[in-house]
Amino acid sequence: MEQPIKEQYLVSGFLTLFLVHATQVGVGVLGFQRNITKYAGYDGWISIIIAGVYVHFLITCIYMLVKKADGDLITIHKQVFGKYLGHTLSIIVTLYFISLAAVVLRSYIEIVQVWMFSDLPTWFFSIFAFFFFYIIVSGGFRTVVGLCFLGVIMPMPLFPMLLLPLEFAHFINLLPVWKHTFTEIALGARETTLSFLGFELILMYYPFLKNRTLTQKWAQIGSGITTLIYTGIMLVSLTFYSEEQLNRTVWATLTLYKVVELPFLERFEYVGISLWMVLIAPNIAIAIWAASRAGKRIFNMSQRKMLVIALACMTIISISLPTRQEVEIFSKWVGEFGFYFVFIYIPILVLIQAIVLKVKERKPDNETHAL
Repeated sequence: MEQPIKEQYLVSGFLTLFLVHATQVGVGVLGFQRNITKYAGYDGWISIIIAGVYVHFLITCIYMLVKKADGDLITIHKQVFGKYLGHTLSIIVTLYFISLAAVVLRSYIEIVQVWMFSDLPTWFFSIFAFFFFYIIVSGGFRTVVGLCFLGVIMPMPLFPMLLLPLEFAHFINLLPVWKHTFTEIALGARETTLSFLGFELILMYYPFLKNRTLTQKWAQIGSGITTLIYTGIMLVSLTFYSEEQLNRTVWATLTLYKVVELPFLERFEYVGISLWMVLIAPNIAIAIWAASRAGKRIFNMSQRKMLVIALACMTIISISLPTRQEVEIFSKWVGEFGFYFVFIYIPILVLIQAIVLKVKERKPDNETHAL
């Protein structure tokens, strides 16, 4: 039986808003437009809204799971599939958390190398990240939550700056609305998967929330803000770029910052890239915390030891992806797994859990009648 979390380690329920939002908005927002417009074209903003609505449904599914199990994902898997199969599935998800952190880290390193420091060695930044995130995550869940709070508040001035390119906008690009088929728009929504991933970590940190059964509204608000930001950036991008330009631009959001001109600063995108580190740090920190927490629960080992293992795996993966092509392939793999795990597996798990609990409820009754 899982021991209850001590009061001193719990965080206020409203901080779920920052936890969800901070893990959803990361390195993916810098270049999510290209993959969506490939399928949905100028209707890409509709794809984002559809994906956002489905994420709200998935958050509801996650809360159904954790409320019934009164625990985290490890508890749910053990409850539904038994110890051995449950732990096997949990190990796979733990590897996914580590891979998610590695994708975010390596993608950010690539942006820094392309836009700022072309000679920066990948291994140097990766090892620096190892020690930085060891210090943060070893401070406990409350420290990670503090980083998420800062990761939402500090980069906020970056988003209004993205409205400045509207001076050159062609709003006629958005008309006529819904000129693509529903299948194309749905495929565009599927491409937003990697951008929206992160909210599923509720499955791991749910037991650390105060009044946790009442925190769903904050999670939904956090995800709603994310959808608004992605939709807004997409609309700005669609009116500023042509469809062909979006298909060729790798980091469309980052390129928008090149339009921003301030009297005291010529290259505003450098500021954007630097501040984005504050924004992506919570993505990595909470994914690594979740992996170390899962390892502790599965293998009954010290979370600090599991933290070192998780960070070492993340660092090795990051260093093992030297080129743009390899980073893109690995990101696609993680996005694919994330899509099936979050968008397909979680709703199915809700049904399986409901059936298993129903059977377990009936079993004692049958035994009583037999006596």
